[in-house]
Amino acid sequence: MVERVKFSIKGMHCENCAKTIEKALIKERGVVSAHVSFPLEEAIIEYDSMHVSIEEIKRIIKEAGYEALEEKEKSDDIRSGWWRFWLGVALTIPTWIIANFFYESKWNLLLFSLSTPVQIVLGLPFYRGAYFSLKQKTADLNVLVSLSTLTAYFYSVATTLFISGPVFYDASTTVLTTITLGMLLEKISQGKVGEAIKKLMKLKAKTAKVLRNGEEVEVSPEHIQKGDIVVVRPGEMISTDGVIIEGEATIDESMITGESMPVDKKEGDYVFGGTINRYGFFKFKATKVGEETVLAQIIRLVEEAQTSKAQIQRVADRVLSLFIPSVVTIAILTFTVWYFLLRSSFLFALTAFVSVLVIACPCALGIATPTAIMVGIGKGAEMGILVKGGQYLEKARELDTIVFDKTGTLTKGEPEVTDVIGNVLQLAASLAKNTTHPLDIAIVKEAEKRGIKLLDVQDFKIIPGGGIMGRIGGRSVLLGSRRVVKSDLGIELEEDGKTVMLISVDGEIKGAIAVADTLRKYSKDVVNVLKKKGMDVYMITGDSRRTAGAIARKLGIENVLAEVLPQDKEKTIRALQKSGRVVGAVGDGINDAPMLATADIGIAMGAGTDIAKETGGIVLVKDDLRDVVRAIELSRATFSKIRQNLFLAFIYNVLAIPVASGLFYQWLGFLLKPEICALAMIISDVSVIGNSLLLKRWKCNI
Repeated sequence: MVERVKFSIKGMHCENCAKTIEKALIKERGVVSAHVSFPLEEAIIEYDSMHVSIEEIKRIIKEAGYEALEEKEKSDDIRSGWWRFWLGVALTIPTWIIANFFYESKWNLLLFSLSTPVQIVLGLPFYRGAYFSLKQKTADLNVLVSLSTLTAYFYSVATTLFISGPVFYDASTTVLTTITLGMLLEKISQGKVGEAIKKLMKLKAKTAKVLRNGEEVEVSPEHIQKGDIVVVRPGEMISTDGVIIEGEATIDESMITGESMPVDKKEGDYVFGGTINRYGFFKFKATKVGEETVLAQIIRLVEEAQTSKAQIQRVADRVLSLFIPSVVTIAILTFTVWYFLLRSSFLFALTAFVSVLVIACPCALGIATPTAIMVGIGKGAEMGILVKGGQYLEKARELDTIVFDKTGTLTKGEPEVTDVIGNVLQLAASLAKNTTHPLDIAIVKEAEKRGIKLLDVQDFKIIPGGGIMGRIGGRSVLLGSRRVVKSDLGIELEEDGKTVMLISVDGEIKGAIAVADTLRKYSKDVVNVLKKKGMDVYMITGDSRRTAGAIARKLGIENVLAEVLPQDKEKTIRALQKSGRVVGAVGDGINDAPMLATADIGIAMGAGTDIAKETGGIVLVKDDLRDVVRAIELSRATFSKIRQNLFLAFIYNVLAIPVASGLFYQWLGFLLKPEICALAMIISDVSVIGNSLLLKRWKCNI
């Protein structure tokens, strides 16, 4: 049986650490998939519990050199990191001052005493990580840091105890202290990158009031069972999902939908856990609990999306797998050329060797894509746009064709009265109240909206073939289609795609009522915006060509695919794809599931209560068509950030490595010291994270 577990991972220093863990896990029999996120410091693992246990998975992670925690303890990790950093500062400052301003060989033992604790306390996590990395036959940041600092330190120890010459204690301690600071800054920044999930996690109610044996009992939401009656007062957070059975309320659903305006709810309406009751008192019956709730499903979707990888990230991973071995090779060549070919001093060659290893940190390159994707997905979640993975966020920017389902997507999906000919609404609604047909329900709703009192009906009958009749006030009243009531009244309304029902009293035509599925709010605006962006817009429906054509004309859609059966929608999408188009399909996520699954990206409208079951790669929680445009624009904004990040990372390494190796020494007149290289490395990492975080300020104008 395939199960899923999420761990917090301690000990990662860069993206290659995440790859090391994935590589170790995927080798194990029973592990189906492993997605490790360095920015989130999390691992989501699917495994077959018949072949591997959670304890065995934790053991594999530990053997790879990291620690798996089922509860996050990042704040403790940061506190211990600060403690180690300030210890490093306290010992590094005197080491650096003595080595650079007062150096004489007589100070070597003091420098050894000051630097050794730094080497052990600050260096040990890197050395341990390097050991496990090499054990997994990979190389990461730990390898570069360990190789550079240990080379400098042991050369200095040899100079102190056995041979005469300069020492490198200041370089070793400064590099370790500076990189430790860089790791801490990264952790703090990563915390901001993953804020979307943290905000969602905080939305869970702490307590709930449940009716047990007729009395209110305060319980933890984890103890609510399906069928329990939950009581909610003004200002309280709703603890789980359910249906109102008594009372009315105005509920703030912004944390679920991103919609700022509160929503009025009454008996029969659905409520969601994590939302807040602003006004009113009500009772609701719990229908979804625990991991079944909409909030739990949203959290899971965002977590999985933020640990997924886009195609561009997989390309970056392949580059990284070659990057570190290449850097080590360049560092060795640098030392060889300077010392053996150019006959420089050993100290000069060693400085260049260590500087290359320190400055060529792959962190910026490794985090360039995942941090931007995480922020982008988090931003989408705040807006009520759930992107199920980096691959969907990447693909959305490439869409050139959008296919909209008509009913329930471009239109409201519920018939509404659009025209009334004659004073017949009271008679028609009085008859219609006796059925549950959608057209009759629309007539009753219109009468109620206008405050019309309904009359008593005797001898009510349903006429096969399209009509209902009965006696009202002693008169025979008939409401039916043109097949039943023969008349040309209102025939022009049918040309607009409306359904016309005629009313006769004692056989005399008295009027007509037209009903139609009306346009969803903003649908015309969205179509216009997409067309202005150069995209081809299609409408697909099972309705008649006349009805479809009428709706399409109102929206300005030229490409109409009418009378298409649900099972044939998938074939239509494939035909568009075969013509070379990148197709996005927008539908309600249920009847349109095959179409959404076939499209390059399926966009599901209205997540409702089955978010996790939707076929679409993008789910629009607010049921707002404008979010189709926003999702596409968010994709473009995110990948603009990725391109900027990759440029920053690549340009840094392209410029930094030659300078550190001394290639421009004869023009510059100086060689970069390892401690300066460490500082440059940190600036590179922070610039990439900071640039990604700017995406949180992004806004779409529609």
